[in-house]
Amino acid sequence: MGTLTGKKVFITGAEQGIGYHTAKCLIDAGCDIYIHYFNGVEGPEKLVELATSLGQRAAFGPADLTKGEEAEKIVADAVAFLGGMDVLINNVGGIIARKWLGEIDPDYWQTVIDVNMTTMLNVTQAALPHLKAAEDGASVVNLASLAGRSGGHSGSLSYSMTKGAVLTWTRSLSAELGEFGIRVNAVAPGLILGTRFHNQHTTRESAEETVKGIPLGRAGTPEDVARTITFLASEYDGFISGATIDVNGGIYRM
Repeated sequence: MGTLTGKKVFITGAEQGIGYHTAKCLIDAGCDIYIHYFNGVEGPEKLVELATSLGQRAAFGPADLTKGEEAEKIVADAVAFLGGMDVLINNVGGIIARKWLGEIDPDYWQTVIDVNMTTMLNVTQAALPHLKAAEDGASVVNLASLAGRSGGHSGSLSYSMTKGAVLTWTRSLSAELGEFGIRVNAVAPGLILGTRFHNQHTTRESAEETVKGIPLGRAGTPEDVARTITFLASEYDGFISGATIDVNGGIYRM
């Protein structure tokens, strides 16, 4: 496991939940970081305060990453602040709403695709020249989901489809970027409580029923996922690429 001290990180969607705790974990590991947010500065402000207290550098900025020009601008801002980019964490995503097949309309369909896939395309394209320029190789970690493995719960058809696509995107991109020393991996979280996603779209009854089937007997936490992402980032000079690590307590096993 390589040291992350002084590594330059850009992370998307880090105002709360998995993104926030991943940013915190990377700061604790010694990284300098630029934090993207879409809604709410309280989390990013705390992260900057933490980094500053440790003698590290951190800043944050807003963007609608479904828009190519905004993605390009915030990546440029991040690189200007950090002086480069060694690690990219593509964390932005969401279910938007639970809709069954007969309820899916074109606008909803496109929104789910844009939030979970177009954002990843826009950011990774903008970051690519800077990742190629990283001296010791670079690391990209994409947020997928157990839903992309298993198909998800009823009403998550569109979301599950996009998260399955993230798994394929990760495998394909790892093959394409390997020659530049860029590793590309994904994490696929299961039931992770304490996030906006599950606070809004998972009932307590549904969560309790899911936990009954988890071999470890509990739901996951954002910290569980953050530690996994940090491990993948730290292997910037390693041999892991094109892989997906499942973080689900053993409920889904490949």
